[in-house]
This record gives sequence, structure tokens and C-alpha cells, in this order.
Amino acid sequence: MKRYGHGLVLGKFYPPHAGHHHLVRTARDRCERLTVLVCASSVESLSLEDRVAWMREIHPDVLVVGAVDDIPVDLHDPDVWAAHMAVFRAAVPEHVDAVFTSEAYGEELGRRFGAESVCVDPDRTLFPVSGTTVRKDPVGCWDFLEAPVRAALTRRVVVLGAESTGTTTMARALADHYRSRGGVWARTRYVPEYGREYSERKLAELRAERPGADWTDVTFRSADFPVIAQRQAEMEEAAAREGSPVLFCDTDAFATTIWHERYMGTTSPATGEIAARGRQHLWLLTDHNGVPFEDDGLRDGEHLRPWMTARFVAQLSRTGRRTAVLTGPHEERLAAAVAAVDALLAEGPYLADPLPERR
Repeated sequence: MKRYGHGLVLGKFYPPHAGHHHLVRTARDRCERLTVLVCASSVESLSLEDRVAWMREIHPDVLVVGAVDDIPVDLHDPDVWAAHMAVFRAAVPEHVDAVFTSEAYGEELGRRFGAESVCVDPDRTLFPVSGTTVRKDPVGCWDFLEAPVRAALTRRVVVLGAESTGTTTMARALADHYRSRGGVWARTRYVPEYGREYSERKLAELRAERPGADWTDVTFRSADFPVIAQRQAEMEEAAAREGSPVLFCDTDAFATTIWHERYMGTTSPATGEIAARGRQHLWLLTDHNGVPFEDDGLRDGEHLRPWMTARFVAQLSRTGRRTAVLTGPHEERLAAAVAAVDALLAEGPYLADPLPERR
């Protein structure tokens, strides 16, 4: 099989899928070095920076570059071809020996680069998927997507609330409910509350010094909360990369900002910055009314539950977060939560159409 010096693969990768990765790996195996050019238009929903980062992560042994290409698509107009080529050559100025594509335009692209055109699986027999198919039905194409793309498309649902209002019970119940649907949903993940693990460790460390100490002896510092928020965000991201199209989180960095207020009496800009980078889509607030307070050894705020619930409501509203408040007995709460999540999933991770092709 013929080998080449410098190969090129270019595309929108909107989003990248298994067919794209097969094309890149095939080209890499036949070239001394390979450049992958990601071209994005400003009308598309996924940023150029994200797509370049994903391709670099998935293909660390090739050079991945990006370019904005807002030129209309017309495969029959020489002037349009020339305009596109100006974008391509600005991004890849080096001589190209072979262009690898799975598209009908591959021959013309190769000719314009002065390179040989190599066609790879044009009928998509190995990986029956396309960017159009993924945009229309990401759930149906989930197994054709790599971890960073799944993380970007996963619908993230946060369960939050005051102490002893059933957030953990609800988050676990939701994960179990969606796993029971089978198929791709069987991989639905639940992210536990890192703040609880952190609190348990603080209490254990204190008891190592002072046997007999209890939760009321534990003190928090403002600096604790960004640590908790950052680790919570990292756990969420890791779960989103491995799970189904929906992820359930027992609290998040935003909720940690409220817990900072509860313990420290002030806001935390550092924790707020972490929350602002979040990629959550729905917040389910567990009301304290009707839920008995249970002291599990890490709780002392029964009297603060009304304030916390009200504070969550106010801040969720102020920041424009999509919210459903869960009230009543557990069965009613779970039914309401499932309805809110199903509505979110029905909307899907909408991805705008790319620039249309002139015909």
C-alpha cells in the first residue's frame, strides 16, 4: 500500500464521530505526518476551539489545526472553490502529498492541493454514521461518539436542596429509573456529593486529634469551598464522558456557592467562578416541607432549611437556571422529576444546521 510524506484530512467534524476517526487513523497509518484541518462556520453551535481540542485529544499523534470558514458551499463554482482554498492554504501552508476524504469532492480537493486523492470508505460501510445523522439523533448515534463529545452533548441534571431534603435519594432514584430503560440509557451515571466526603474527612481528622469530637466542633474556611466545587465539577465531567445521554448530579458548584453562604455568611467569588463554567441544564430543587429532618452525624441546620430553600429559589431564578421544585411525597417528587427530565431530553442538544450547500 502506497505511503505518503504529508497527508491532509479536512472537515467540519460537527461533531466528530467514529467515521471521522477511522478516516484520520487510516490517513495517519499511511503518512509520515498528518495534518487534520477543522473548518467551522459561525452559524454552527459547537465552537471551533472545542472541536479542535476534541480532535487533539482523540488523535494526539497528528497535527490538528482550525480555521473559520464562512464561505458558502458550492462544489460547482470555481470562484467559491478558490475562496475555500484560500482558507485551507492559510491554515495548512505546507505542501500536501495526499488528501484523504470519504466525500465525492475528494478528487477536486486533491487536484487543487496538487496532491493525490485517497478515498476511504465512501459508502460508510464500516461506520454507518454522518455528522448530519448525529446532529439529528445524538442518542441514536451515542456509541459512535468519543468521550469528550459525549461530555459536551450529555444533558446534566442537578438535584440540590437544604439539609435532609432527599437530594441523594432523588439523584440515585433518577439514575436507576433511566438505567431501567435499557440500551444506551443503561449507562446512566450518578455523581455523589463531594462536599459530604470532604466533610467526613474533616471530622475524621479532627477526631484523630480530639477523640469524641462531633460535627459541631468542625469549622470551615472560605478556602474549603472552591476546593469542593472544583472537585465536584471534575467528578461530573468524568462521569459525563462515560455515561448515557443524561447525567444526574447530587449537587454542583452552583449549589456549593449557597453552602458557602450558609457556613460563612458571605458569597464566594472563587466558588462562583467555578459555577459559572458549569455545563448543567436542569436543576431539581427538593423542598424541605414534608421531609423529616434526620441527623446523620454531619448535619446541624434543621432551623436553616427554610432559609436555604428560599435562597436556592432566589438564586436559581436570578441566574436564569432552568428549575423544577419537587414537593410532596417521594413518589410524587420522582414523577415530577422524570417529567422535567424527559422534557429536557425531548429538546435534545440542539445543534444548528451548517451552511447549506448551493446546488
